[in-house]
Amino acid sequence: MTGKWTVSTEIEFSSSHCLDDYDGMCSRVHGHNWVLRVYYEFEAVDGRGLTIDYIELKTKLEKVVLPRFDHLHLNDVPPFDTVSPTSENLAAEIFRMCSEELEFEGGRLMEVELWETPKDMVRYGE
Repeated sequence: MTGKWTVSTEIEFSSSHCLDDYDGMCSRVHGHNWVLRVYYEFEAVDGRGLTIDYIELKTKLEKVVLPRFDHLHLNDVPPFDTVSPTSENLAAEIFRMCSEELEFEGGRLMEVELWETPKDMVRYGE
């Protein structure tokens, strides 16, 4: 087979934040149950017909993201101790972390999708 495959998984984490330089209720401390989805692109499958095992992808993603953000106040976590922890900035930081720490043979990170609420999300890619 020729072509490309996009593989995705998602995890959830909870954290609080307050937005700097924001005129509204989000300037106060509040929390979210974030849903994070990552998208990796692969150009080949292995002998089993797989690009990557979903369990491996999810497990490694959890090991990178959860210790850094789950059940923490984002304004206390670098770089958000100096940068406003908006969904946009958080998505870009998670993309950076995954690019550096989650490499898979034959695959590359395409984008991350971060849901702040069931109706509001941001997608970031490079």
